[in-house]
Amino acid sequence: MKSMDLRRAAAALAAALVLATPGIGMAGSLAGSVGDKRFAPTLSLDPKQPCTKAYNAYIAASGHSAYATTAYVRVMDGYVLCGAKYNAPSQKAAEELAMKSCQSARAHYKVASGSVCLIAASK
Repeated sequence: MKSMDLRRAAAALAAALVLATPGIGMAGSLAGSVGDKRFAPTLSLDPKQPCTKAYNAYIAASGHSAYATTAYVRVMDGYVLCGAKYNAPSQKAAEELAMKSCQSARAHYKVASGSVCLIAASK
């Protein structure tokens, strides 16, 4: 009889610790989260545009991810370039790789001046 009471008490204590410890009961996927949004990126209303696809994939990613983009200045720029990294080992690694992706898009399209790549959001 006493061993059954001890088991119940131990189970209740374990459940209380799991619920009371921040992060253990709440750990989960980052999918659907915007994360740390630094500024609102300029996105096309067309979901088939590459940067819109990349941003939507960033939101849907379940791990550490980042979305980098150039700012859109209507008077100077007629374009928006972007880069993203999904499900990286850490938020910092995702940001670094998203910046590299955006900068390689600038190099690919031979953009010499204008907007620079910035991290718009990361999680």
